[in-house]
Amino acid sequence: MKLLVVEDEPKTLQAIQQGLEESQFEVDIAYDGLIAKRLALKNNYAGIITDLILPGLNGYELCRQLRAEGIATPILMLTALGETEDKISGFDAGADQYLTKPFHFAELLARVRALTKRGTQVTMTAQYLRYGGIEMNLDAKMVTRDGQPIDLTAREFALLEFLMRNQGRVLSKPAIAEQVWDLNFDTGTNVVEVYINYLRKKIDKNFSKKLIHTHFGMGYMLQEE
Repeated sequence: MKLLVVEDEPKTLQAIQQGLEESQFEVDIAYDGLIAKRLALKNNYAGIITDLILPGLNGYELCRQLRAEGIATPILMLTALGETEDKISGFDAGADQYLTKPFHFAELLARVRALTKRGTQVTMTAQYLRYGGIEMNLDAKMVTRDGQPIDLTAREFALLEFLMRNQGRVLSKPAIAEQVWDLNFDTGTNVVEVYINYLRKKIDKNFSKKLIHTHFGMGYMLQEE
């Protein structure tokens, strides 16, 4: 499998490249975001590993612009910025996983393997999911509730889809993080709570019947009142 690694610190880049090549990956490298974008648009990669702070085009903008160009390649973002807000910004920009520096190469490798495995799988699903007045068109990525259009980000859409597919079940925060973000759950982050609140504002706020419920100490559930 061929990977693109984007990192402007030579020693870090060399270590990642060497480790991946020893693990039987083919690796292209880029020292700045603009070169990375050109390579990603030109070549077919199984995954992209990018630093956040880069010359030319930072990691957020690189993700955002690749997604706008229709590039669906899984992206793993590496950064020394580990606050919840930084992670949310990365996910909103289109990153699939987020790994905070410093990290052990074994953890990086495990995440790369999970990303590339997921990227090669093709899953046939029903075109629509319906529950409690919500209708999701999985092909067109459109959502309505009681006929009213609901505008969701890609991550909000993925979270709602997971809740819809498991309606009536209490889903723990680690389960949601793993399925929606591919994260090993960090109890110090509130990313899941933040996105549940985002979704509530769009799905429940203007409707009398609430669908997203909190089960304190256990997780969240989609269920009609």
